[in-house]
Amino acid sequence: MPRSVETKYHYSMTGQGDPRAIHDGGDTMAPGMTTAPDPPVDPAVDPAFDPHTHPHEHGVERQLPNVDAARDAGHARAHADVWLSDVSAGYGDRTALEHVDLAIEAGSLVAVVGPNGAGKSTLLRIMAGLLRPWSGRVEVLGHPAGQQARRVAYVPQAELVDWSFPVTVEDVVVMGRYPGLGPLRRPGTGDRRAVGEAIERVGMADHRRERIGELSGGQRRRVFLARALAAEPDLFLLDEPVTGIDATTQEDLMDLLEAEARRGKTVIATTHDLACAAQRFQRVLAINRVVIAHGPSSLVLDPNVLARVYGGHLLVLGGQAVLMDDAHHHDEAAPGEAHFHEGRRTESRSP
Repeated sequence: MPRSVETKYHYSMTGQGDPRAIHDGGDTMAPGMTTAPDPPVDPAVDPAFDPHTHPHEHGVERQLPNVDAARDAGHARAHADVWLSDVSAGYGDRTALEHVDLAIEAGSLVAVVGPNGAGKSTLLRIMAGLLRPWSGRVEVLGHPAGQQARRVAYVPQAELVDWSFPVTVEDVVVMGRYPGLGPLRRPGTGDRRAVGEAIERVGMADHRRERIGELSGGQRRRVFLARALAAEPDLFLLDEPVTGIDATTQEDLMDLLEAEARRGKTVIATTHDLACAAQRFQRVLAINRVVIAHGPSSLVLDPNVLARVYGGHLLVLGGQAVLMDDAHHHDEAAPGEAHFHEGRRTESRSP
C-alpha cells in the first residue's frame, strides 16, 4: 500500500521560525509560523464539475442523501461543503481510514464518533488539507482540500498544543485573523473588532491579558474556539472541543457552535461524549476506520450501531448499552507528531 504524503506539523502558539504551529486552516498561519504547503490539485477531480448545472428543488426540511448508501451521490456532491469519495488514508504502512464516502451539507452540525484509533482525527486532517489520502477524492467548499484554506478553521486536540508558550489570550485569538491578512500586513481596526467580539462571545474578556498556560482546561478550550470564531470561517473542523471540560463550559461552547450552524456555517467536531452527540448535534458520523453510520444524531442511541462502531468496548447491561471507552484518550498520534500532557512531552516516531 502506498505511503501517505503528510504535512509535518506540531503545535505551539507561535514564534519566529518555530515549526510547531496551531493551524487554523489558513495558507499562512501567523508571523513566524510554518506554512503548510499547497496541496497538489487532484487530477481525479473533474474540473468541469459545476454544482449548480443540474435542475433541483428542495423542501424546507431537506435531508442530505447519505452517500454511503449510494443514494444520489451526484446530488449530494453538488450541495456538500465537504465531499469524500472512496477515500483511504493512513500513516506509513498503518491504515487509518478505508473507502470513506461522505457528503456534509452547509449549515450542518456534525459529531464524529468512534473508539480510540478509529480515524476521527485523521478524517479532520484530510478535510483540512493537512494529510493527502492514499486514494479517493476530496472536495472542501467546492475545491480540492486545502485550496480554500482561508475559509476553514481547524482546531487540534488540546494535547497537541504546547501550553508553555508565552502568549496571552488576545495573542492567540489574533492569530485567527492572520490567514486573511496576507504577507506584511498588520491587524487593523476591523481585525481587532473581530478579535474582541470573539473573546466576548466565549466569555473570556476578563482574561484577555492572561497567559494561555495559566488558564484552566475549559478556559483554554474557550480561547481556541474564540480563535476559530475570529477567523470568520465557513467551515469549522474541531478535534474534541468539548472533551475533558466542565458541564457549564461544554454547554456554552455547544451554544456557540449551534449558533454558527444556524448562520449557515458548517461545524464538524469529533467527540467521545455520546450523550452530547445525541442531544446537541444535528447529525452524527460514526466511524471505525470505515463509515459505520451517517445520519440523524439519534443514531448514537441505537445499540446495533454502537455495537458495530465500538465492538468489544461496548457492554450491555439490562438491555442498555454502556460504552467502556476512556473519553480522555485520543487517536494514536501521527508519526512525528508531538503531544503535550501536563508537563511532559511525548512524540510519535515513524515505524
